[in-house]
Parts: sequence; C-alpha cells; structure tokens
Amino acid sequence: MSNTNNDQIESEGDERFSIKFLGTGNAAGVPVRGCSCTVCIKATANKDLRRESCCAVIEFGEQRILLDAGVFDLKYRFPENSLTAILLTHFHPDHVQGLFPFRWGGNDSIDTYAPNDKEGCGDLYKNPGVLNFYTLIAFDHFYIGEVLITPVPLTHSKITLGFCFEHRNVKVAYLTDTVGLPKKTEAFLRYWKPDVMVIDCAFPPQEIRPRNHNDINMVLKAYEEFKPKQMLLTHIGHKLDQWLNEYEQKLPEGISVVRDNEIYVF
Repeated sequence: MSNTNNDQIESEGDERFSIKFLGTGNAAGVPVRGCSCTVCIKATANKDLRRESCCAVIEFGEQRILLDAGVFDLKYRFPENSLTAILLTHFHPDHVQGLFPFRWGGNDSIDTYAPNDKEGCGDLYKNPGVLNFYTLIAFDHFYIGEVLITPVPLTHSKITLGFCFEHRNVKVAYLTDTVGLPKKTEAFLRYWKPDVMVIDCAFPPQEIRPRNHNDINMVLKAYEEFKPKQMLLTHIGHKLDQWLNEYEQKLPEGISVVRDNEIYVF
C-alpha cells in the first residue's frame, strides 16, 4: 500500500486497485469563505493547501468508478465514455453537486448507484441525463468488474451508505459521511477486517459528541477497534487542519491525513 502520483499510475498499467482523492474537504471546504484563520489564509494563497468537497475516483484495470461528486469540474475531468460507474454515499449537495452540469450531453449512459433516498437532491431523479440510477440496499453486495462491493449503513442526517471494496487480497472501506458507526456496520467490519479504512474526520477532539461527522477522538477509537493496516482521514474541516498543524505528528503511524489529488495504490 503506497502513496504515489499520476505518472506512476499511468506507467505501471497494472491491475492494482487505486484511489485518487479529488476532494478531501467538508461542505465548507478549505479555505472557508471569509475566514481569517491561519489555515484559510495560507490555503487562499497556496492551491496545494486547499480542500474541495469530498470526491474520489477508483481505478483497477480498465475500470474507473467515481465515488461521490463533490467537485464542480467533473465534465472536464471525465469526458464521454471515461467512467464505468458512479457510487453515491448520499444526496447532500456537497456530494452530488458536480453531477448537475455533468449529466447533460454525451451519448454514454453511466450506471449510478445510490442509497434508497426518494428525495434525492434537486432534480437529479427527474432529469437524470446520462445517469442510470440503481438503488442500493445495505449489505447486498454486487460486482463491478472484479471488485466486490458491499454497501454498509452510516450514521448521518440523510440516508447514507459507506462502501466496502474487495479486490483480490485487498479490502478497502470508504466510510463518509458518518458520526460513529451503526452496530450492524461495526459487526460487519469486525468480521470483514478491512486492510484500509478511509473515514470521515471533520473535527479536532471535541468535549461533546459531534453531530453528523467524526472528530479525532472517534477516529482513534475506530482505529483501535478495527485495527486496519492503514487509516486515511478525509472530509476535513479547517478547524481540524488547524489542530493537525500542531498534533498531526502525534497520530499513530498507521493513520494518514489525505490531501486533494493524492493517489493511494493497494
């Protein structure tokens, strides 16, 4: 398991499972509009320190799966016939906003898997364009190519699913947005034993349990309970970035804080 770059991925051309994080921020992103904290000032001046809303792309062989759609420029990143499928964790705007202009035009049809949320977001259901929606049921696994995918319920203010990917001998759990985990999901993960956990962590340590998103305390508890070989933190808020400036080096060796455009290969 390693952190790499685009050139390495393209030159290797193998069948390994990779995740590129297109966005690693919460709904406000980094910098937060109008904020004068040190993190936001630096991110305003330096693009490498910015965080767009959560979004990732998974690749294995010739398969390419978009995981959520938080970034706005998807129509430029993924031209016609460049995506195998789209997986949506939930229908909050910061996780689907990139789909609104993306769905128009083109002659392709993209299988789009989402939780059973009849409200959806905006008019995505009414005017889906190239998006061919399928409703997922928790723990009903399915395949895309050689990858076995199991949706698992998460704890959030809207119906939300995480995704557990199994490719050959590697198991990767993608768990955002959530505050803690439902009992059934905890039981599944204990049995399944993920090698890698990508997990929501929006806040620094809080005295009171946060709403909708994990803080560092909850993430550390999950790390100790499930013991993945690697834990990757995403859905980062600017206050957590402030905390990390002082304390990131004190996190356990197996925990990494992901940045936009980073690629991890498993």
